Amino acid sequence: MKKIFFCPLLVACCFSASAQSYKKLHFKSIVVDTHNDILMKAADKGMVFDQDLTGKTHSDLARWKKGGLDVQLFSVYCDGDLKNPFAWANREMDSLDAVAARNPDKIMKVANYAELLQAVKEHKIAAMFGVEGGHMIEDDLNKLDALYKRGARYLTLTHNIAPSWATSAADETTKSNMPHKGLTDFGRQVVQRMNQLGMLIDVSHAGEQTFWDVIQLSTKPIIASHSCVYNLTPHRRNLKDDQIKAIAKNGGVIQLNFNPGFIDSSFGAKETVFFKMHAAEMDSLMKNGMGDFYAMDYLYNKYAEEANAIRPPLSKLIDHIDYIVKLVGVDYVGLGSDFDGVNLTPQQLDDVTSYPLITKALVERGYSKKDIRKILGGNFLRVLEANETKK
Repeated sequence: MKKIFFCPLLVACCFSASAQSYKKLHFKSIVVDTHNDILMKAADKGMVFDQDLTGKTHSDLARWKKGGLDVQLFSVYCDGDLKNPFAWANREMDSLDAVAARNPDKIMKVANYAELLQAVKEHKIAAMFGVEGGHMIEDDLNKLDALYKRGARYLTLTHNIAPSWATSAADETTKSNMPHKGLTDFGRQVVQRMNQLGMLIDVSHAGEQTFWDVIQLSTKPIIASHSCVYNLTPHRRNLKDDQIKAIAKNGGVIQLNFNPGFIDSSFGAKETVFFKMHAAEMDSLMKNGMGDFYAMDYLYNKYAEEANAIRPPLSKLIDHIDYIVKLVGVDYVGLGSDFDGVNLTPQQLDDVTSYPLITKALVERGYSKKDIRKILGGNFLRVLEANETKK
């Protein structure tokens, strides 16, 4: 009988080689994130994100580079009840413009696919805007054009509080009496104008009727900038199988959200228990003028050990990637983290330095290098380029 000797050094070397392999793949790929809400925190809290914000936010300029991020679409967001939302959108855009002006060697606003590739070649973060909510155009196509000229390359047609011309997932699942469902005549004009501009139509937050109206009307591939799979996690913001198939047929892409409530069907009940335990403190924070998002943020940070215990594993996010790949193929899925727009993230994905762990997980699931590059950014780049072509 032959004796088999266990060699700790050999095992350690194999693990080291594996680690180097996924890191090399990650940092040689073009990594795209289509949804980050740091501009919201910059506007609300006066945060300057070319400074070190470790412990305060998920994101800052130095940490994006550390995580191997190449392309960021910055969410431009305000609540649907806010007065003068177009002015607020421009204020948020100003904050990115200021950071880019101060750091021309690190980050570069880009207008199109070619400029994006040039920024990546120069080892700069390629920056674009994604406007989260059609209410920010204030029912004016000229304002849509103005946002596009400032660098907005997608418009999320509706947030939870919808514009007058499209219904949201929140509307369609909670309201019984609506003046209309889906796109109005003006909503169809918005979609057609976006196609003309080469501005990506984003159906995250859209109601199902709005979604199907868009699919029927758009002549260009669409995106869901930060949504997941309904069949795995039945949240109103997630996409059902027929919607996923329709996006694939359209040539679009679904960029997966890291929000625990979107990737783990058991999270909602755990979160409810957490906030019941701290209900009195939550009420006090709200009564003292803190909005619910920042009150939740405060409590999760204060009771970090309890919060950490309810975070889903990273594997839950990868399950949503697997599901879409098995359903329609690898060409229709990417990453739209919602960093700084969510209070909690999955285990291991603590901030933007964690992107390489997604690549590691994909390697461990058996994805090829070619397919991993597609998921990390290639699929979105294909859709971006397709929207620029004239039809």
